[in-house]
Amino acid sequence: MKFSPVLRLAELAKRLQAEYVGEPDFVISGLNEIHMVEPGDITFVDHPKYYDKALSSKATTIIINKKVDCPEGKALIFHEKPFDAFIQIIQAYRPFEAATAVISPSAIIGEGTIIQPGAFIGNHVTIGKNCLIHANASIYDHTIIGDDVIVHSNSVLGADAYYFQRRPEGYKKFESCGRVIIGNRVEVGALCSIDKGVTGDTIIDDGTKLDNHCQVGHDTYIGKNCLIGSHAAIAGVTKIEDDVIIWGRVAINKDLVIGKAAVILATSAVDKSLPGGKTYFGVPADEVRKKWRELAALKQLPDFMAGRR
Repeated sequence: MKFSPVLRLAELAKRLQAEYVGEPDFVISGLNEIHMVEPGDITFVDHPKYYDKALSSKATTIIINKKVDCPEGKALIFHEKPFDAFIQIIQAYRPFEAATAVISPSAIIGEGTIIQPGAFIGNHVTIGKNCLIHANASIYDHTIIGDDVIVHSNSVLGADAYYFQRRPEGYKKFESCGRVIIGNRVEVGALCSIDKGVTGDTIIDDGTKLDNHCQVGHDTYIGKNCLIGSHAAIAGVTKIEDDVIIWGRVAINKDLVIGKAAVILATSAVDKSLPGGKTYFGVPADEVRKKWRELAALKQLPDFMAGRR
């Protein structure tokens, strides 16, 4: 998430009622999780295991729960509960904005686009030219949709990320402030759910087609001209490169990379990154010929065991 206008270190620390180290006018231009930060961003760290990673990251302002030396060129904010402070920033600068109409007055809708009855278009949504948004689709706030896109009925673009921190009293929700960005010529089938990024963006690039009942997790990137079969479940922070084909009921774990032009056959489950240009199958997914040999050998096991008696 980017701040407009940018924030200053002293004013943000005052809002958080926290001490800081750095120039009072030190610029904070954005907010991101540690794996997505870039210069100008603020991030947080609340576990000693990740102190070094956060302090050496591209983030230039870090909220931390321990007094440490400030790296050169950066600023620190000291807070007892960095996660809570981070959420407080999100709620202050990207608060929930209740809808006042089925199609928000702040939405920008391109020439030739058709919005069918019952579709919901949230605040600050941008939809390009010649799109078709079918009845009862829900396009949440800040979503960006390109040209020539079709979104079928009862799909949801921009729901919150499924992201919680466990506490003794229960689960603390990580408030989502990212977006969904849909490229040109994308088709989203009926009853799909594409979650917004936690602090960044969930992106589906040009020419990709989703069948019905697909789930795309937060901060996932799906490249150009991919085919995603029905009931596919793609966890957060996954990168799927261009020209990938994922058939029905495939499950893909988080933080993985699926290489360009890979094919994953139906009902597979992916638990590791897969190189491109190959076909995969199974649970866990592996190269298809290897997996078929394993299955053929497994079928012979009962006869083999009977012969040993």
